[in-house]
Amino acid sequence: MKTECGTTIISNGQLIDGTGAEPISDAILIFTDGRIIYAGAAKEAPELDPNARQIDARGGTIMPGLVEAHFHATYFNIRTLEDLDIKYPVEYVSLLASVNCRLALECGYTSARSGGCLFNVDVWLRRAIEDDLIPGPRLSPSGREICSAGGLMDWNPEFRKIGMEGLVFIINGVEDARRAVRSLVKDGVAWVKTYPTGDAAAPDTNDHHTLCMTFEEMNAVVQTAHNHGLKVTGHCRATEGIKNALRAGYDTLEHGTFMDNEAMDLLLERDVPVIPALYFEKASVEKGPEFGLSQRVIDGHQETLDGGAASALRILREGGRVGMGGDYGFGWNPHGDYARELTYFTKEVGFAPLETIRCATKTGAEIAGFDEEVGTLEVGKLADVLVVDGDVIGDISILEDRNRLLGVFQGGVLKAGTLAPRIETQVTVDG
Repeated sequence: MKTECGTTIISNGQLIDGTGAEPISDAILIFTDGRIIYAGAAKEAPELDPNARQIDARGGTIMPGLVEAHFHATYFNIRTLEDLDIKYPVEYVSLLASVNCRLALECGYTSARSGGCLFNVDVWLRRAIEDDLIPGPRLSPSGREICSAGGLMDWNPEFRKIGMEGLVFIINGVEDARRAVRSLVKDGVAWVKTYPTGDAAAPDTNDHHTLCMTFEEMNAVVQTAHNHGLKVTGHCRATEGIKNALRAGYDTLEHGTFMDNEAMDLLLERDVPVIPALYFEKASVEKGPEFGLSQRVIDGHQETLDGGAASALRILREGGRVGMGGDYGFGWNPHGDYARELTYFTKEVGFAPLETIRCATKTGAEIAGFDEEVGTLEVGKLADVLVVDGDVIGDISILEDRNRLLGVFQGGVLKAGTLAPRIETQVTVDG
């Protein structure tokens, strides 16, 4: 991924560095050849280069690029889970995924950690983004997911052997678990996504209080993945599933919905980040009837929303790490709405704006494995920067409006925002 040559100066705005520190009013951010050389008060800035590119923040906010820590690039605003594996061929799914990546960048998300995708499309998306073939967030891929037979993701009955191969490995036992991870190693993923527990979406087979994998299977996944340098995460709602994941050595938890004291102690002892992904639940409750979700499923999502919000707030207050990622890609929770997760956590869960931003930048970069280079506005780091027309501390929902994003910089390159040059595509056909 190329970086910008020369020097850029962004001024006339408050600076939020992503660490949780208080904003700096009347700040300046300077980066040269794509790396930050100054981030602080204007009155303390070094002598400015008169030939530098000047960006006026218009009294708004200068902050790190956002990180979507639970990104489903190949989920295409589906109505039912079955749509994932039978609706479109992989060729079209790949095209849809590239559009979702561009949209994420335009929404201010300069990095993302995959929460599972069809085939190993996100592995190749990462390469295409790094090679500047398509615009998109820096991507940490996970490829196909792993779930035990009869679990949440095994929705095809035994008489209907169609689909599934591109979305999930259905395993039976420890050897299948190891075999699945070894396939992912060859695919080139960075993360292994599993399904230790069920979900409100499947009340008749694996609801949000049931398990989908045995501890032995989960342990085999972790041992094999860690041996090959991969990290492991899991869809964890039920309390026992959370504990199994922590004891097995999972590197993050998706959702972490129902936490008791023992689970919290295990989590904090290992400092495992949790990505609650709550806006999916909120959208399921609010828009479920419109999309045909049964009242039983909606009630389950409400219970999950309430439990997940309480757990997330407790994790943060007790010193744990929380990442932001809203599980987008369903019809009622579409791509492009990513920042609604930030608004929800701030205005309804109880996070302070600076806490939410830290979760969506610094912690997100740590989860994705990019924290040495991005996630905070600090000297020496790559200039992944978001310039916002407005005070995001006063109203974080500003981040939902792409028209309020003046500039989205990635490695110092202005990739999106109202100040970005518009590229006109011209096609010439010979003959």
